[in-house]
Amino acid sequence: MTTRSARRTRRTLQVAGASVAALLALSACSSSDDDSSAKTKSDTSSSASPKLSGSITVFAAASLKESFTTLKADFEKAHPGTKVDFSFGGSDTLAAQITSGAPADVFAAASPKTMAIVTDKKDTATTPATFVRNQLEIATLPGNPDKVASLKDLTKSSLKVVLCDKTVPCGAAAQKALDAGKLKLTPVSYEEDVKSALNKVVLKEADAAVVYKTDVKAAGDKVEGVEFPESADAVNDYPIALLKDAPNPTLAKAFIALVQSAEGQQVLNEAGFLKP
Repeated sequence: MTTRSARRTRRTLQVAGASVAALLALSACSSSDDDSSAKTKSDTSSSASPKLSGSITVFAAASLKESFTTLKADFEKAHPGTKVDFSFGGSDTLAAQITSGAPADVFAAASPKTMAIVTDKKDTATTPATFVRNQLEIATLPGNPDKVASLKDLTKSSLKVVLCDKTVPCGAAAQKALDAGKLKLTPVSYEEDVKSALNKVVLKEADAAVVYKTDVKAAGDKVEGVEFPESADAVNDYPIALLKDAPNPTLAKAFIALVQSAEGQQVLNEAGFLKP
């Protein structure tokens, strides 16, 4: 090999070596940037979904007791260390307690009218959203010994019938159904919430009660349900909202999200609630 050829070969090798070194450096830099980007995304994702902790108090209509208790178990299992406490009752009573300063994070009412008691006082932090609907049904003694087949049958003087108080959503809905059928009914008692009305039949202290389909279903074989067409004119929307002075708003929002999720809706639908 001539001296000139040897020099040309060395120069070619030097250029090639420099190119390889540059490519390796660029690759390392790119890899470092990717790692840094991935780490940043991971950190951002982690900070965007902080671990939930603490407890919340949910004020909910009595008719939600069974389904919300199921959702509580699911929620606490998904978020270890958290706790969901409930106060179930007539929506009007719960609304009055909230506006009087009772500490709570979430309100789930059985009608827009009772939710309005709270929103009118500006005690909600979010706009109430309807998450389910509920329809009335007649609950009779097991086997339906009095052969109740319609809402009109409840007007017989021989029957002891129980209704929810007219200020409670189930009572207001029952009155609306009676008005739709142009019927007048004098119950033996007005009860403070739907569970109390149903319980009168369960204990055989009444022959029948106008309650929700969900309550009849929850009672199992303790009562028998009778559907009636006028109930279609008195379907109740159930709104839910985060309360203004919620002690734990982050956890409360997560519970509301579960109620509105596909999983939550499945639990509610299986309990007999209608889709919103």
